[in-house]
Amino acid sequence: MSIPDDSVAILSAKEAVREVLHAYCRGLDRMDRPLAESVWHADGTADYGPGFRGTGTGFLDFVWEFHAGFRAHSHRVSNAIIRVDLPAGTAVSEAYVAVWLQTSPADGFVTDQFHRGRYIDRWSCREGVWAIDHRTYVADLFREVRSPASEAGPANWGARDSSDPSYLEFGASM
Repeated sequence: MSIPDDSVAILSAKEAVREVLHAYCRGLDRMDRPLAESVWHADGTADYGPGFRGTGTGFLDFVWEFHAGFRAHSHRVSNAIIRVDLPAGTAVSEAYVAVWLQTSPADGFVTDQFHRGRYIDRWSCREGVWAIDHRTYVADLFREVRSPASEAGPANWGARDSSDPSYLEFGASM
């Protein structure tokens, strides 16, 4: 059985798209604006429903302020289906996203927000770089829980900046 000539190129493109999806999560969770910014082309757009429709940069402006009000957050993508059109240099993807946001303790309580949804993205490869042309976020589930705050926590909390231990290994660029 022979492998089609474009199989390796298609797999390479899919992996590049997957890396960008993961970089987006890291960019948000580490509050690394340049990394988060890199997932969209400069003219990329985002549709998060009635809460935000506009440019990728505009969405980051919006979400940055929102996320800054939380103590911690964790974004995770999974179940990514990616279709690549090599001749056109384009792709489409759907990736499930799970987001957990937690407020700082106030009045002895924290609030946890759990968001589940999907990123439906249109991509293009420009000058060898895969990035988002347009993202549509589809919300599937949401839950908010208020519970007593525990001052105890792990001794190795992650940081929402470049002091996070991952930067020791990866450096400033991904």
